[in-house]
Amino acid sequence: MRLPAQPLGSTGIDISRTGFGAWAIGGDGWRYGWGAQDDIASIAAIHHAVDSGINWIDTAAVYGLGHSEEIIGKALASLPPHARPHVFTKCGLVWDASNPSAPPHRIMKPESVRREVEDSLRRLNVEQIGLYQVHWPDTGESLEYGGPEGEVSPNATPLEEYWQVMADLKAEGKVRAIGLSNHSVAQLEAAERIAHVDVIQPPFSAINRSAAEEIAWAAAHGTGVIAYSPMQSGLLSGAFSAERATALPADDWRSGHPDFTTGLTANLRLADALRPVAERHGVSTGAVAVAWVLAWPGVSGAIVGARTPQQVGGWIAAASLELTDADLAEIAAAIEATGAGSGPVRP
Repeated sequence: MRLPAQPLGSTGIDISRTGFGAWAIGGDGWRYGWGAQDDIASIAAIHHAVDSGINWIDTAAVYGLGHSEEIIGKALASLPPHARPHVFTKCGLVWDASNPSAPPHRIMKPESVRREVEDSLRRLNVEQIGLYQVHWPDTGESLEYGGPEGEVSPNATPLEEYWQVMADLKAEGKVRAIGLSNHSVAQLEAAERIAHVDVIQPPFSAINRSAAEEIAWAAAHGTGVIAYSPMQSGLLSGAFSAERATALPADDWRSGHPDFTTGLTANLRLADALRPVAERHGVSTGAVAVAWVLAWPGVSGAIVGARTPQQVGGWIAAASLELTDADLAEIAAAIEATGAGSGPVRP
């Protein structure tokens, strides 16, 4: 099956409008897991996504502390070479294997990055990574570090230094393209002065609309954009409820996040408001949420997570769904009425 595709910036890679997000298939036993996961179901979900026309997978070394990459490697090995999707992964979140429940550290020291890329190549069992991304700006501290506003830890590696290492990896052929996830416009500008930012990966959804400025920057610089969490970690899937939020296990990171606690009511009201749009198009609420992200100028594709083939089937229609001006106006009005999230309300 073929899905609509478009260029990923100037990388030379054409991607389907939606990609398979592999965070949840990392399983449990680490700080930001989604709870226990069946590896057989994960591989089946990947294969179903590929059969449905998805041609890229997004993961990270830290997802399951290497487990997500290992599962992807197994899924790729059981596909014929011509059918294997592009694999995009990330570096810069380093964990302590003796304390997997501790928050990983943001570390982009050159020697650490080089070790990480080799580990990812081995786990994925590939000769080259399609897109290698810096997961977060380096702070030299844990992912949950919250120092005073504007403070830079003395342990942090300067962006100019770690972006040069990424450019070197591209020149050496270990990776085909390089990108920055969760970086500000000022940081993107600094990186662009050293080497072209091929791709950015910001969070973006009808709830979290804060990356509109970064997306506009990318559009102006020939940089691809793959947005993550377009369904806001399931809140806009149409299958979430207050009861389900209350029942989330303690080992699911969402159980303590504000989107699923203090902001839950507004977020679920917005999800309900997407249902009439979904019914008009004959698709799921989740597909409308993803299509809303894809409607933004400059967005190349959206990363959508799945743990089973059935979940893939719930959002695959978003890859070819085009929302009308009336749809976008209705969704904008719903965002304003519910008060969910922040940022501009329509493309």
